[in-house]
Amino acid sequence: MIYHGIRFSLKPGLSQEDVDAGLERMRVASGKITAIKSWVVGRDFGGEYEYGAVSQIEDLAAYEELMNHPEHNEIDRSGLPLIDKFASFDITDDPDPELGAKIAEIHRRRFENSPDIAGLVAGLGDYSGSAAPGRHGE
Repeated sequence: MIYHGIRFSLKPGLSQEDVDAGLERMRVASGKITAIKSWVVGRDFGGEYEYGAVSQIEDLAAYEELMNHPEHNEIDRSGLPLIDKFASFDITDDPDPELGAKIAEIHRRRFENSPDIAGLVAGLGDYSGSAAPGRHGE
């Protein structure tokens, strides 16, 4: 099992209506991606981020499906321009010692095949996580 998580803080000046609409778009998209077995999108407590999401997926094939799903890509295209600080992480019980490298490779290929999304990620004010172009892991 893999749990893919994100934590983020938004750029100043966004209306609560825009924030709520963006979070709802994330919820709707998560419900449409069959690779996701369960998910949560909401406020983040106990750290420096305002919001977060966690998606439960079964294996690496489902992870790749999630990362490249059109719904996920559209959420990135509409949501990343609103984000200031972003962190992604993965937690797994898979014993494969190469799983981290395989996850990073999925991200590398995704960014290579979607340069617009790679540009949005690279343009974030602060990013940590899985192989962002021009950031950690490259």
